[in-house]
Amino acid sequence: MIRLLIADDHPVVRDGLAGMFAAAEDLEVVGEAADGVEAVRLALERAPDVVLMDLRMPGGDGVTAIGALREAGFAGHVLVLTTYDTDRDVLPAIEAGATGYLLKDAPRAELFRAVRAAARGEAVLSPQVASKVLGQVRGDAAPADGGLSERELDVLRLVARGMTNRRAAEELFVSEATVKTHLLHIYAKLGVSDRAAAVAEGYERGLLTPSGRGRG
Repeated sequence: MIRLLIADDHPVVRDGLAGMFAAAEDLEVVGEAADGVEAVRLALERAPDVVLMDLRMPGGDGVTAIGALREAGFAGHVLVLTTYDTDRDVLPAIEAGATGYLLKDAPRAELFRAVRAAARGEAVLSPQVASKVLGQVRGDAAPADGGLSERELDVLRLVARGMTNRRAAEELFVSEATVKTHLLHIYAKLGVSDRAAAVAEGYERGLLTPSGRGRG
């Protein structure tokens, strides 16, 4: 059972999301918060697996709450769910420690997939958001094959071998958060929104070979 906390300043939105998730046998809403401060308190108190976090809320914004949860050692994951996709919203949220970023107009099936992926610690971006991140992480000299750095290729190879973020982090001697950041960059550069699509695109572009070794 995946335990969820919903943080949004609009009661109608919270009620709608709670009702939607109630229909899924593997999802349980364990709390609702009207602002970032309450979200942090409830997350630390009830230990949900995933916090669905709006960004612009009176009384405590989402980015500040995400950072506070990270500093407090929160073991769950934060999935941003908002109507805003500007650079000044997307990038600070990701840098603060969000596992994923979706827009509220995302289809129901996409939202369910994202929540389940976030619970596994997997990074996920909506296509619109991926393009925003791409503009920040792609250098002017990025090659046409997607512009992946050598470390990003390392991460993609490990993902293609079926490794979790945690296992990949151990393999590369980096933190799990670093692996997630690399994955978000990979998604943006390849124009995809999840791990499976990144691997498929990696093979399509010749960045990965059937042996699991990236093109070097």
